Amino acid sequence: MQKNNSERENSTSGQFSAQLHYISESDLPLSCPLPSASQWNAHPRVFLTLDEEGKATCPYCSTVYILQQDD
Repeated sequence: MQKNNSERENSTSGQFSAQLHYISESDLPLSCPLPSASQWNAHPRVFLTLDEEGKATCPYCSTVYILQQDD
């Protein structure tokens, strides 16, 4: 269960915003970029540790990952 909410370039400021990915326990261990990501512009793969709230931020691209609890 992976949802992707990408925020792209803000046309007025020219700045890029990070992406937001909702992940499930089946996506663990978590690495960025995700295995499903396009590799043509990828940074080196890094493994991320979720914090107490189930969130992690990539130090390279600032993508935020949020663990969705299975109901």
